[in-house]
Amino acid sequence: MRLRNFGTVSILATAFVLGACSAPQAQEQGGPPPPQVEVAVPLSAEVSDWNGYTGRFESVERVEVRARVSGYVKSVNFEDGSRVKAGELLFTLDDRPFRASLAQAEAGLAQARAELSQAQSDLERSEKLRESGAISVEELEQNRTRLASAQATVASAQAGVDAARLDLSFTRVTAPIDGRVSARNVDPGNLVTGGNSAGDILTTIVRDDELYFTFNVSESDYLRFMRAEQSEGAVKAEARLQDETSFTRPGEVVFADNRMGDTTGSIRVRALIENEDGLIRPGMTGEVRMNGSAPYNALMVPQTAIQTDGARRTLFLVNEQNEVEVATVQLGPLSGNMQVISGGIEANDRVIVNGLLRARPGVSVNPVAVQLDYEAAPEDPATVQSRPAMSARRVN
Repeated sequence: MRLRNFGTVSILATAFVLGACSAPQAQEQGGPPPPQVEVAVPLSAEVSDWNGYTGRFESVERVEVRARVSGYVKSVNFEDGSRVKAGELLFTLDDRPFRASLAQAEAGLAQARAELSQAQSDLERSEKLRESGAISVEELEQNRTRLASAQATVASAQAGVDAARLDLSFTRVTAPIDGRVSARNVDPGNLVTGGNSAGDILTTIVRDDELYFTFNVSESDYLRFMRAEQSEGAVKAEARLQDETSFTRPGEVVFADNRMGDTTGSIRVRALIENEDGLIRPGMTGEVRMNGSAPYNALMVPQTAIQTDGARRTLFLVNEQNEVEVATVQLGPLSGNMQVISGGIEANDRVIVNGLLRARPGVSVNPVAVQLDYEAAPEDPATVQSRPAMSARRVN
């Protein structure tokens, strides 16, 4: 019984050794082929970086239209929401009380001039009589004083006429600037108070042929833009509205605040944006982008080829022995359907762009070369979050 069991164990051990020895030979002769992957060299192109920011449009000029005198509204001479020119008539007030005041002031001026003429005649007679000794020196000086007083009275009456005439002109309320007028706040027949900052606001006018776009930038972005301004001149900007997919509204940075925010670490910047079609209204939100770098040559790969390993970003490369290698890369901005790689690969590296699940570091693969195509993907509509969004555009 024991000898029979020993023979069985010997036969099994011999079969196991022979099977182990023949396995490598079977793999060498008919094993599975290396997995197939698609590889491509990075796309090389000249790009320039752009920084995007969200913010709000503000009017360059805004005026609250008030009457300079109090009175009853006689007429409204504009359409709500229309464009007006500086000096264009907006409202008229009842001018009859002001005409009466002007007539009264003119009558006072005429009386003062008559008194002045009489005082001049009296002085001339007094001077002749004094030569013959017919009047005293005291009487002569009195006539001279009356003449000076009459001259002052005439000047005061003339000022009264000028003031009355000015008040009369203020019954015609005109546009102080070119721009778009708001809705009327009063209708004909209403009494309005004017002449001070607490007076009734009749309407408002904003200048909208160009507008300010106000936004916040970080300290590093501010330094980059200001250095670019010192070396290249004005910093160019392009804006778009929330429902627009392209930046078609040109402008330039015209203002940066005089200090950084204590808690935000950012600084307020203002760009002047053209509004030729008049679509933008003050208070609307949008997005602006500014050129953040001079054109440079960049290597780009598809976004899908990038692997994430914790905080690292990697690419799978195929070396000359068709083995997979891992390259840690530094990412630049997005450009269309491509990701700019700012460091970690060379222009002639073969990057795995398809078949990543079949690739493992150190494993042999069967690389199939493909060509990368650049597509200028449509930009997303503007967002309202206050954050920078980096992007890159091809120069050619």
